[in-house]
Amino acid sequence: MLGHDGSFGYIKAVELAASSSIIHKRTGYLLCSACLAPSHEFRFMLVNQMQRDLSSSSILEICASLIAVTSIITGDMVPAMQSLVLKMLDHNSEIVRKKAIIAMHRFHQLAPESVEKQELVEKLRKVICDRDPSVMGSSLNVIESMAAVDPKPFKELVASLISILKQIIEHRLPTDFEYHRVPAPWIQMKIIRILAALGKNDSNASNGMYEILGETMKKADVGINAGYAVVYECVRTITCIYPNSTLLDAAADAISRFIQSKSQNLKYFGVTGLAAIVESHPQYAEAHQMSVIECLEDRDETLQRRTLDLLYKMTNPVNVQFITGKLLDFLRGTTDSFLKEDLTTKVCSLAERYAPNNLYVETITELFAISGEFVSQEVSQQLMTLIAEGAGEDEDADADTILRQHSVTIYADLLEKPIAKLPQLLIETMAWVLGEYAYLSADYTLEEILNKLCELVRKGKQLKESTRKIIVTSIMKLVAQAGTCPPQAAKIIDDFSKSKNQDLQQRCIEFQNLITCAPHMLGEVLPVDASCEDIQVDPDLSFMDAYVSQAIANGAKQYENLDDDDDDDDYDLTGSAKASVFKMTPYAKPTAPGASYTSSSMGGVGSNSPHIAGTGGAPPSGSYNHSQHNGITSANTTAPANEPQLNVRNVANVWGKKPANLPTSTPIAPEPGNFSAPVPAPVPSNNWSTTTSSYSTQQTSQPPSESVKTEEQLRKERMAAALFGGSAPSNAPGIARRRAPRTTVAAPVAPTLAPVQAAPTGPAPVVLPPTHPAPAPAPVVDLLDFMDDSTPIQTSAALDVDVLAPSPIEPAPVADPIHEEPAVPTKPDDPFAASGLFDGFSDAPLSSLQADSTFEHNGQSLVPLTITTAQFGEKWGSVPHASPISTPSSKCTTLDSFMDVCKSVGLYNIEAIPATNEGICGGMVGGTELVLIHGKISGSGISTKVDVTIKSTDATLGRCLAMYMQNLIR
Repeated sequence: MLGHDGSFGYIKAVELAASSSIIHKRTGYLLCSACLAPSHEFRFMLVNQMQRDLSSSSILEICASLIAVTSIITGDMVPAMQSLVLKMLDHNSEIVRKKAIIAMHRFHQLAPESVEKQELVEKLRKVICDRDPSVMGSSLNVIESMAAVDPKPFKELVASLISILKQIIEHRLPTDFEYHRVPAPWIQMKIIRILAALGKNDSNASNGMYEILGETMKKADVGINAGYAVVYECVRTITCIYPNSTLLDAAADAISRFIQSKSQNLKYFGVTGLAAIVESHPQYAEAHQMSVIECLEDRDETLQRRTLDLLYKMTNPVNVQFITGKLLDFLRGTTDSFLKEDLTTKVCSLAERYAPNNLYVETITELFAISGEFVSQEVSQQLMTLIAEGAGEDEDADADTILRQHSVTIYADLLEKPIAKLPQLLIETMAWVLGEYAYLSADYTLEEILNKLCELVRKGKQLKESTRKIIVTSIMKLVAQAGTCPPQAAKIIDDFSKSKNQDLQQRCIEFQNLITCAPHMLGEVLPVDASCEDIQVDPDLSFMDAYVSQAIANGAKQYENLDDDDDDDDYDLTGSAKASVFKMTPYAKPTAPGASYTSSSMGGVGSNSPHIAGTGGAPPSGSYNHSQHNGITSANTTAPANEPQLNVRNVANVWGKKPANLPTSTPIAPEPGNFSAPVPAPVPSNNWSTTTSSYSTQQTSQPPSESVKTEEQLRKERMAAALFGGSAPSNAPGIARRRAPRTTVAAPVAPTLAPVQAAPTGPAPVVLPPTHPAPAPAPVVDLLDFMDDSTPIQTSAALDVDVLAPSPIEPAPVADPIHEEPAVPTKPDDPFAASGLFDGFSDAPLSSLQADSTFEHNGQSLVPLTITTAQFGEKWGSVPHASPISTPSSKCTTLDSFMDVCKSVGLYNIEAIPATNEGICGGMVGGTELVLIHGKISGSGISTKVDVTIKSTDATLGRCLAMYMQNLIR
C-alpha cells in the first residue's frame, strides 16, 4: 500500500489461502487479491485451491472461494472455473446462489465469449424466478450487462420482469427489502433499465410496459429521494421505448416538478430528463423556459454543464445564435480541457448545421481564438469552402460578395494582434482568405495587407512549415493581384527559395521564374477568385493539333501505338522473348542528322521525341538551367502565328558523350509583355484544395437582444424568448440543408483599387533578378537520373528495355529495288551511336550481363547470409521495412526455379517448403544491412503468380531489391 516491494510475503498469502481455518483462508484470499498482479504466476497456484473449496461441503469455504474468484482469476482462467460456478447456481443455500450469480457476472466481464452461451441464458431464466428475492436481484446485474450487448435472447423475459415489478410495487416482498417506505428501489431501477433495453425500437415489447411504468411512477412519487430515483429511471425508459403520448405527458409532469424544485439534485434530475425528452419531443421544453434560464445562471457548475447539454439538444435555426453565444461564454471561462474539447465540438456542429453565413464565420473565428488547439482541420476547410462558394445561387451573388468582404475585414483586423496569441489553424485560414479576397477590403489596400503578411512571416519563427507555405502562397497571389512585387515580398520569396522544405522552395523558385520570364502569365497562373472553378480537362489534347500538324508537315514521323510498348502486363512470351527479358526493337531512323532528343517528354526509357527545328535550340551539352527546368514554360515561335508550339528550350542533353560541333539554332526570346493587374482567366484553376462540403445561406435571422439594463425578470424573459423562440413545430423554420457544390461560378469581382499603371516595356518596377546558375560540367551517363523534373520516373523494375543493349538496325525501305540500288549509309542510323554512346559495343548478345545477376546497392554486392530457419523467424519480426511484390511469372513456375533466382541475386536459400510452395532466403549488403525474403508460388502454367515479401533494415535497399527481383521473376 505504501509502494514498497512485498513480494517476500506472497508465498505466505498463498499458504494462508490453503489453510483449514476459515479466517486464515479468507485472509489469504484477500491478501492475494490485493497484492498479486494479474500476470503473477502465484495466481495459477490458487486455481486448484479455489476448485477444492468450491467442491467443499462447507458453505463458508464455498462463499470464500466465490468471493476470491471475482477478484483473483483472469480471463484465461475463466474456462477452468466456469463449470464449478455454474453448479453453484443450483446450491441449496441462497447466499451461495447469489454469490455464484455475481461470479458469473464477473466472468461475463472478463471473457464474454465464454459466458454468453445458451446454457448460461437458460440458467439466468431459471434464477430470475428464484424463490429468494436476493438471488433474483443478483441475476438482474448479469441480464442488464448482457442485454446491453444483445437484447434478443432476453426478449422472452419481458413478461417475467413486468410480473416481478408489479409484485414489488404492490409490497409483496418482505419488509426487509423496503427503504424508507419504497419497496426494493434498487431492484425496481434495475428492472426498469432492463425494460428500456428490451423495448427500444420494439413496439410489441413496449406495449406491455406502458401500464406498469405508469403505475410505478405514481407509487414511487412519495417525497423520498429513493422514490425520485425510481421516477427518473421511468422517465428515461419512457423516452427510450416506443413512444406513448400518455406516458410522455406523465414524464413531462415529473420533469416539471424536478426542475422547479429547490433541491439542486432534483434540478439536475429535471434538466437531465428534459434533455432526454426534448430530442424527440421539443414541445415539452416550452413550459420550462424560465427554469432553464435559472439553471444556466446557477452557481453549481455541474448543473450548468448539464444545462448546456440541454441547450445543445434543443437548438433550432431560431435560437442558434443565443445558444452558440452561451456555449462560447462558458468555453471562455472554463479551464477544464475535457470540457473545452466537448464544447468545441458542439459549437462547430451547431454553427455548421444552423448558423447563417456571417454568423458562421464570426463563430468559428472566435472559436479558433478561444480553443484553437481543439478545432480540427476539417472545420477550417469547411469555413474556407463556405467563403469561397457562398450561397451557391445566382441571385445571391451580392450576398456572397458581402460575406467575403465581411470575412476579409475580420481577418485583416486579426493581423494587428500578436502572432503568439493566434492558433496556427487560424493563421492558415486567415492567410488563405486574404490571399483570395483581399481586394474586397474597404479598410485596407492590397499593399497594406501584403506588407502585413510579409511582416507576419518575418516575425513568425515558430510557425509550422505548412502554415508558412500557405502564407507565402497568399503573398504570391497578392503580388499577382497588385500587379507589382514590393521589395519586402521579393525578399520573402528569395529567402524561402533556399528553404530546406522542398515544397516551399519549389513554389518560390517557380514564382521567381514566372515573374522574371513571363510576368504576363501571372493572371492565368494565379487568377482571382478561382478556387471553386472546375478544371476543364482535354483528354484529346486538342491544343496540340496545330503543333502536331506542323511537325508532320516538316517530316516528323506520325506516332504509332506499338504492341511492345512498356506495358508490364503484355509480355510477348513467344520465340526469343522467352529466352531474354530484353526487347530488341530498333529505334526509329532520325529525320535529320544532328537532331537532338529531349528526355523531358519521355514517358519511360526507350521513348524518344525529336526536336523540331524552329522551336528553340537546345543549350550546349553540360549546361542545365535548374530553375527553369522544374516548371513548364511556353514560348512564341515563328511558325504560324498565334499557334501553340512545343518549347524545348533550356532542356539539357544528358544522353551519352558530348556531340562534337552539333549545329544549334538561335533561341527565340519571348516577346516583352507588360506586367499589369491580372484579369481573371476564363479557364478554371484550382489554386487551393477545399473540402466538398458547403453551406446554405439561412434566410431567417434573429435580431440580437438589446443590452439595455432592465429588471432581472424582464432580462430572463428576453433570454427565454431567444432560447425557446423556435421550439414549437408550427413556428420553427426548416433546417438549412447543404447544397451541392456549384458547377458554374460567376465572374469574380474586380478589385476596387485604382488600376495599376502598366510599365512601358519589360517587367514590373521591382522584380527579382533572374538567376543564372553556372554551367555544370559535362553530364555523366547515368541511366537512373536522366530526367530531372517532377515527372514520375519509371524504375528499372517496371521496364523491359535495356537502352545499353545493341539493337539491330534495319536499312530504310527502298522505293524501287529493281531500278535503283540501295544507297550505302555513310553514317550510323542510330542517333545514340552518332553521339558515341555505343563506342566499343558490338551486336553480340550481352551474355555476361545475363550470366551475372548479383544485386548491388550503392556499390556493395548482396552476399548470402547463412542462418537457420529459427534464426530467420527471430529476425523477421525485428526488421522494420517491408517491400511486398506480387506479379505473374513465366519463369518461376516452380519453387525450385524461384529459389534459383534468389540464389542468382546473391541470397542464401535457407529453406524450401514444397508442401506449401514457400521458400525463405537471407542476405547481407555491406556487412550491416540485413535482407530477408519470403516467397510463395501459386497457380501453374501461364497463370503462375509469385508473391514475395522483402524485409530490410534499409527502406531504399528493400525497394530497389524488390524492383530488381520483380524484373527477374517476370
